[in-house]
Amino acid sequence: MLNTVIRGSGSYIPEVEVENDNFIQNTFYFNDGKLIDDSNQNVIQKFKDITGINTRRYVNNSQSCSDIGAIAARKAIEDAGIDPEQIDMIIVAHNFGDVIEGSNQTDILPSIASRIKHNLGIKNEFCIPYDILFGCPGWIQGLIQAHMFMKSEEVNRCLVIGSEVLSRVIDPFDRDTMIFADGAGAVLLENSEEDEKRGILSHAAVSHTSEEVNYLHFGKSNNLEGDGTRYMKMLGHKIYQYALTEVPKAMKHCIDKAGLNIKDVKKILIHQANEKMDDAIVKRLFRLYGLSDTPEGIMPMTISSLGNSSVATVPTLYDLITKNQLADHEINKGDIIMFASVGAGMNINCIAYKA
Repeated sequence: MLNTVIRGSGSYIPEVEVENDNFIQNTFYFNDGKLIDDSNQNVIQKFKDITGINTRRYVNNSQSCSDIGAIAARKAIEDAGIDPEQIDMIIVAHNFGDVIEGSNQTDILPSIASRIKHNLGIKNEFCIPYDILFGCPGWIQGLIQAHMFMKSEEVNRCLVIGSEVLSRVIDPFDRDTMIFADGAGAVLLENSEEDEKRGILSHAAVSHTSEEVNYLHFGKSNNLEGDGTRYMKMLGHKIYQYALTEVPKAMKHCIDKAGLNIKDVKKILIHQANEKMDDAIVKRLFRLYGLSDTPEGIMPMTISSLGNSSVATVPTLYDLITKNQLADHEINKGDIIMFASVGAGMNINCIAYKA
């Protein structure tokens, strides 16, 4: 049978480390422009208690989304041990393109995927690059799209990249600015003719665009006296409640679709958005199966040191585990793992994968 398998992975963690104390001099306002009447020490401590974030990573002044995406992609190609000219398709998930230092203007002309193909030096004219905008779940949606193409056997190798530079689209007057980070992760998918079913076993995706459509959006600064520049904004409480309600149901649908038992799942690689939220999502998933306890170590986390790098969180997490760079976590041959994410749209998706 023909399996869609991950042949190699790579990631790039930016070198600039930004600790919570770096925000101690910020002036924070509520969304309505009212000054937050609390010390920044308390604001930062409350933020840390909720999200679990201690530090995050930002790119340096000379780097962009396509630059760091190419670094992660090159590592994935090297890990797979293939000739890059044999790649049939490049899918890049991002949300804001190449935002240059000193600006928050989106630049996606040409596409980020085309730029990465150029940066990798791939000459193959039949290697088709394109971008996907799907919020934080973009990289997983890229895997789903690649899998569907590969089932047709028109595509045999696909590079799927998640790359994001959020540090240039955040409002310094908004507490939520402390959540976001930069980073890139990539995998090389390949069609593999094998006797046993493995690789991508099932997938699920759902979208809610009624009142949920603006839970994440571009809006004016919390400092209403600003110059009119718009920044990334989110309705954190609504996202939290939405995720707790809808993500476990989508994950259960994916598991059931694959004919798996929840107890078969060894690891859940979930989008690193908020430590408490992710923990609650996984607990609710197990409750849907009548289980009150979640297995210890089933949900690896990187958010405390890397923050929320959107589309890059899940592929970076996968790469760190497979390269033995995340303590106390490993993925062995035959293990069932889940990829899952939720984000702007609002969109949710997940994949059941057998290593």
